[in-house]
Amino acid sequence: MSDRKYRQRGYQDSGDKSKKGGERSGDRPARKDTFGPRPLQMAATRTVSRCSQCGTLLPSQTEVPEKCPKCGFELHSCKQCTYFDPSKRFECMQPVPERIPRKDVKNNCTFYAIRVTTEKETTTPSAAKPADARQAFDALFKD
Repeated sequence: MSDRKYRQRGYQDSGDKSKKGGERSGDRPARKDTFGPRPLQMAATRTVSRCSQCGTLLPSQTEVPEKCPKCGFELHSCKQCTYFDPSKRFECMQPVPERIPRKDVKNNCTFYAIRVTTEKETTTPSAAKPADARQAFDALFKD
């Protein structure tokens, strides 16, 4: 007699009677290393500064140029500052005494610090890139 209440074939019946009970055809083989945490395969990160107007990568974090090399946007402005927050009073996280009306022009704010963000490194190093398409194709079928 069957262990189920009804004799109709259902979603639990696999159609292959030769297999042991409980083992399905779609199961993966057992992992060998099941003890401990999985190894991390995360991309590397880097800290960069970008122009808030056009998104161009700025050359150096130690010496901030006056203007963006691509679009000419003033970099010593509120929009480029770490403390710029449109939801705060005077749109600044620091206690500024008066509001700076234009956020995209150069100002003399004493709290200014260039915005630095952490990004994932998604590009391949230039040493690992092939010089041309033919080399890349040949590298696929190399013995």
